[in-house]
Amino acid sequence: MITDLVQIRMLGEKKRPENEKFRRHLKSRDHSDRILRRIAEGIEEQIDCTVCANCCRVATVKLSERDIERLAHHLRIKPAKFLAEYTVESEEEGTILRRSKETGCVFLDGNDCTVYDARPETCQRFPNVVRGNGSIASRMWQFIDRACYCPIVYNALEAFKIETGFKR
Repeated sequence: MITDLVQIRMLGEKKRPENEKFRRHLKSRDHSDRILRRIAEGIEEQIDCTVCANCCRVATVKLSERDIERLAHHLRIKPAKFLAEYTVESEEEGTILRRSKETGCVFLDGNDCTVYDARPETCQRFPNVVRGNGSIASRMWQFIDRACYCPIVYNALEAFKIETGFKR
């Protein structure tokens, strides 16, 4: 199990072409999503996201209307004030949480999420290996980038390759 973030970034980038090939491999063959989910659950149990919090430093968080309302309520402010103070508009993603180059997510304090109980659905489901819409194969496009910064995704992909008999 690799958890060192420098190593994850380096290996994730190095294995990007291999992971793209694995994505095609997984989509073109029958496999048990249940088995892959069980493997991912085992990996998630071994890694404490609150020790890492790298996703909060690296990834953007797209917000839904429901997320905006929940966060504004949690912060005891009006949704319009929440939007003005805590979000930016992205051409590609729409409304996203504001970020700092040094710390990442505006709500990250060290490794702690200051709005954890009201965090956006994207954050609740991350890294989307075990939980997510559709099969694991249909969500593989997300995992290729995430394998460069998330220890759960990196280790899950490596375990999936072994389970499915993927030839590197």
